[in-house]
Amino acid sequence: MEMPIIKSCDVTECAYNRQNQCHALAITVGDSRAPMCDTFWRMDVKGGDPAKVGHVGACHMNQCMHNKDLECQANGGITVGHKAGEPDCMTFKAR
Repeated sequence: MEMPIIKSCDVTECAYNRQNQCHALAITVGDSRAPMCDTFWRMDVKGGDPAKVGHVGACHMNQCMHNKDLECQANGGITVGHKAGEPDCMTFKAR
């Protein structure tokens, strides 16, 4: 099982975001209520590895069609953006 990449992230206020790319080695998505990026962190300092593109490490959205055993299996990766003012997985699709 391979971790899907984060193709793009529009949450530019996140400490792991540089030029609409996530550079956290792996993010966690969801809190069982909403597909929020739980790795989101607002800070003036930029973090992550600028030479790497982020991946999805875990997904707590069991009701997503891309979720298998609490791991994201979205072919081609995911995108992260704003939904209701929160950083959400825009690739989420309910079963």
